[in-house]
Amino acid sequence: MLKILSTTVFRFFLLILAVLLPAHVSAQDNLIIVGQAIDLSGPNAAVGRDYVAGITTFFDSINSHGGIHGKRVRYLVRDDQGNPANSAKLAAELIERDKADFLIGGIGASTVDAVVATPAFQQSKISLFAPLSGVQKQYGGRVVYWRPSAEQEMQYIFSYFDKLGIRQVGIALQENSVNHDMYQYVVSEIQRRKMTLSGVVKITGNPDELNRESAKLAAGNPNIVITVADTVATGLFLKSFRRSAPKVFVAGLSLTNLDTVAELAGRGSLEWTVFSQVVPNPLGKKSVVQIDHSNMMKKFRDEELSSLTFEGFLVAKTLSRAMQNGRSGRDMFAGVTAQRNQIDLGGFLMTPDEQQNRISGFVDIALFRKGGGLLF
Repeated sequence: MLKILSTTVFRFFLLILAVLLPAHVSAQDNLIIVGQAIDLSGPNAAVGRDYVAGITTFFDSINSHGGIHGKRVRYLVRDDQGNPANSAKLAAELIERDKADFLIGGIGASTVDAVVATPAFQQSKISLFAPLSGVQKQYGGRVVYWRPSAEQEMQYIFSYFDKLGIRQVGIALQENSVNHDMYQYVVSEIQRRKMTLSGVVKITGNPDELNRESAKLAAGNPNIVITVADTVATGLFLKSFRRSAPKVFVAGLSLTNLDTVAELAGRGSLEWTVFSQVVPNPLGKKSVVQIDHSNMMKKFRDEELSSLTFEGFLVAKTLSRAMQNGRSGRDMFAGVTAQRNQIDLGGFLMTPDEQQNRISGFVDIALFRKGGGLLF
């Protein structure tokens, strides 16, 4: 039974879950069908596989105890290979052919755009839940985000290092339409906090140019460099920058694939590197849900625990609560989030945000240890 802080919170939780519930519940074989199109073999495959492992683990656990109100959860996953067009096609198939009752999102803003634009989604009675995206776009309330926004993550990084007295900030930028707004946000935050911009490295496909620009940035003596870049670009920058600045903080956001960064930059380059995290330490034992995640992953999966397996586990747990307690209808999110109360998922508190259609605002930070591994 959900631990509720008050009667108001109970009503609030029912409303927030209502947006996730479809107008129909599948009667086929007494199943609840959850569909997801996500990258399992493309550029973000490691991210997608961990996320899916966590979701699968939770649903396996639920099904092993009889399902939800006597209905088993059938979790259908399709590989979009990191291609938004594929994601849109597969999401449409999940809705029309497989009769999905719920739809979990994939990775990145462009994937969300593609899925939301499909006629099948537009004509459906369901919402896109928990895409791995930090964008602020609302899509008319049809997308419900589970994780905090990229701006919330970046704000946490700035606040963390501001408290340490850090004033000199560099930026490593991969120029594209997706990163433009975040770059502007980082520059404005540097100005607002009265910090100094030490320089900007533009990450290109030219290794010699990247080495020169990275050395130039290092010569400006930044205390920290913020990366506004995808996983591959972050790894390439880190490899170049560490040649000139082995002990300067480099910080990035949670959707960076850390295994790929380590492969590109080398394990020795990861020291003094930090990344925001949107869940607590997956190896920790401080809460019931951390322990459950660890135990269930050992029971049902072979994968190692990670922040993304834990996020997937929490997303599936949130969705299962919707199945247990929610009401049908997708247009009630604004009324839900207006309550601004916390919901307890077993020691992990979620605080929904009315303005952003986001369920969790939790952000932490993790530092790479010398020799590898994250320290939360």
